[in-house]
Amino acid sequence: MVASKRLVVSFFLLVLLLAEANAKGLKVGFYSKTCPHAEGIVRKVVFAAMKKAPTLGAPLLRMFFHDCFVRGCDGSILLDSSNNQAEKNAVPNLSLRGFGIIDDSKAALEKVCPGIVSCSDILALIARDAMVALEGPTWEVETGRRDGRVSNINEVNLPSPFDNIAKLITDFRTKGLNEKDLVILSGGHTIGMGHCPLMTNRLYNFTGRGDSDPSLDSEYAANLRKKCKPTDTTTALEMDPGSFKTFDVSYFKLVAKRRGLFQSDAALLDNTKTRAYVFQQARGSTFFHDFGVSMVKMGRIGVLTGRAGEIRKMCRVPN
Repeated sequence: MVASKRLVVSFFLLVLLLAEANAKGLKVGFYSKTCPHAEGIVRKVVFAAMKKAPTLGAPLLRMFFHDCFVRGCDGSILLDSSNNQAEKNAVPNLSLRGFGIIDDSKAALEKVCPGIVSCSDILALIARDAMVALEGPTWEVETGRRDGRVSNINEVNLPSPFDNIAKLITDFRTKGLNEKDLVILSGGHTIGMGHCPLMTNRLYNFTGRGDSDPSLDSEYAANLRKKCKPTDTTTALEMDPGSFKTFDVSYFKLVAKRRGLFQSDAALLDNTKTRAYVFQQARGSTFFHDFGVSMVKMGRIGVLTGRAGEIRKMCRVPN
């Protein structure tokens, strides 16, 4: 037992050391000399798009998360496949939107600085700028990533809305993220929509006996049943009811009241550390700052730097 625990600890340390070694190639202002207006060019494209369609904020944020959790933050989520076998074709990614914003940003950058700015960096910048456009948090984005050449549908194994707290903590630790990062990044659910199939089991058949999830507030559950029937596969639900277009701490207030939409939201109350962070953020203390810190940490996962990877000419296809 002691030996197995030591192996687990050693594995997590190895993950952290590898992530740190690769991330040393990242820095704020990586393009300050080679493409000094890069961030401003991306920001202009994002702000214009968000002005027309502010609901793109949530899927753009999720796109960066989904990219980093599969093969690292290498832009592999952006690659197309002629036979629909790329990451973006996996079920959890079918609801992602906003790929055109990455294309437009890349096209604008190629006119000014051809072959300089990677698609993976563009995605990292867009995730930040989309939150700023929603009057949410801002942070300094480290850049210097290079783009991967592989995107495989079979490698998509993302944290799920159905996960319990043990699974969530393990998934985040394998990426070098801790319990606080788990809670803070879950706070991204303060914006955007979910769909009935991702949570109807909590309403109608939680343990296979036609019951509901006892961790779900009964009044909230009754309201959800009015919107989601057992066979509903299309209805969209606000993940942060009444505030789903605003980046704020109301998500944590709802989770603290047992009104998190997904099982993974409710699970944050099932661990001493994560529960404490939920209640801390519900008081409105440091969410914006902490979110930026966790986004920077996530942006270091499995990055390609130096001579690894490539700088794609177009974000949807490798060179």
